[in-house]
Amino acid sequence: MSDFTSNFWDFYIVILTVGALLFCVWILAVMGKSKKEEKAANSTTHVWDGDLTELNNQLPNWWRGLFWVLLIFSVGYLLYYPGLGSFKGLGGWTQTGQFDKEMAALEAKTKPMYDGFLAMRVEDLAKNQKAMGTAQRIFLNECARCHGSDAGGAIGFKSLRSGAWNWGGAPIEIEESIAGGRTGVMPPMGEVLGGEPGIKAVVAYTFSLSGRPHDTNLVAKGETLFEENCAVCHGADGKGMKEIGAPDLTDNVWDYGSSEKAVMRIVEFGHNSELDEGGFAMPAYKGVLSEGQIHLLTAYVWGLTNR
Repeated sequence: MSDFTSNFWDFYIVILTVGALLFCVWILAVMGKSKKEEKAANSTTHVWDGDLTELNNQLPNWWRGLFWVLLIFSVGYLLYYPGLGSFKGLGGWTQTGQFDKEMAALEAKTKPMYDGFLAMRVEDLAKNQKAMGTAQRIFLNECARCHGSDAGGAIGFKSLRSGAWNWGGAPIEIEESIAGGRTGVMPPMGEVLGGEPGIKAVVAYTFSLSGRPHDTNLVAKGETLFEENCAVCHGADGKGMKEIGAPDLTDNVWDYGSSEKAVMRIVEFGHNSELDEGGFAMPAYKGVLSEGQIHLLTAYVWGLTNR
């Protein structure tokens, strides 16, 4: 890696760039010298229609002048902008600085609009088609990569259309989730439940809570194990606990797959959306989006199941 961060590459770029410019200067200087040659000496010997001869004459002065202007412009450009290795340029321009400047200008332009949205209730915003058109574009830019363009989610990524809210579905709770982010954690319960037999029993019981097909012979054992080990988070009735993001097990919504195998895997190994390989916690958008944008996005997400 040190080979790619050494000063060699700075010198390499500078020498290559300056050398190319000097070579162009040399060509123009040579081609600009006055040559007193006969027409016949300039001939390429290519003749058409008997008397149309292709000549090898000098470029017109205006054309050579244009090349000189471009070369001078190139030198000025390389002095002003950072184009020569680690040389930062006399203008102090950077791509991050340019981005920040454009974003500041955009924010100043759109702030009055978002301030207007911020003054409105989420319930009213969700009915405003113009506001929701803007909110949808924010959602597609910031949220669709995980939740899908239709907000239908995927395995491991919450569907925002299901009506099942681990952390609460009230406007203020959704806004807290967007602004502060969320990290879903479930401890591995395989050993605690006594291995595969206990896991199967608990899964059979949880499936019975949501009306899914299950082994009725295992329900009684699963209920006992559930009350001893799982009710502390999911509640005695299995309806979850939004304070810690424990999902409702009675609504038949399964974020990590609904098959018996998928649910058994989650029960056995648990999950941590931030630390698991390939896991992805809900990021915090406070500081990424403005307060008005978060409020508007809250109305859009809330409206998916409440309009």
